[in-house]
Amino acid sequence: MLSKEIRFTYDEFNSFDVLDPEISGLIDQASLAADNAYAPYSGFRVGVAIQLVNGMVFYANNQENSAYPSGLCAERVGLFFVQANHPDIAILRMVLVAKQHGQLTDEPVFPCGACRQVMVESIDRQKVPFELWMAGKNRVLRLDSADHLLPLKFLF
Repeated sequence: MLSKEIRFTYDEFNSFDVLDPEISGLIDQASLAADNAYAPYSGFRVGVAIQLVNGMVFYANNQENSAYPSGLCAERVGLFFVQANHPDIAILRMVLVAKQHGQLTDEPVFPCGACRQVMVESIDRQKVPFELWMAGKNRVLRLDSADHLLPLKFLF
């Protein structure tokens, strides 16, 4: 038998004041994207800002549908759009926020399993990791690579 261990580190910020202004701006834009989410059933609005290595930034949000589970999470809406329209430009970072009742959630929210798998495959496609930032009112988390959230990924 061979025992193995999986570990990763992440950064935690307990104040928006200590963040780089570029990151704060991306959080603000992700928050605006969340405001435009189509979430009439859950009221849970998620927004993302995706920054490419060339500086371009794109925004996306969750899109629900009464024929559940036909909707799509903000992360996948954003990743699929970017990869469909800019397949040769690597993603530098993704910033994720969620809102309920018009307010940022107290704690950061984490991507679902399906979104984690899409993130991992996006990293495999571009052959370079991208940062994942998750922001809530009380704290902001940063991972060096989104694939840390799914170390035992699905392989085909």
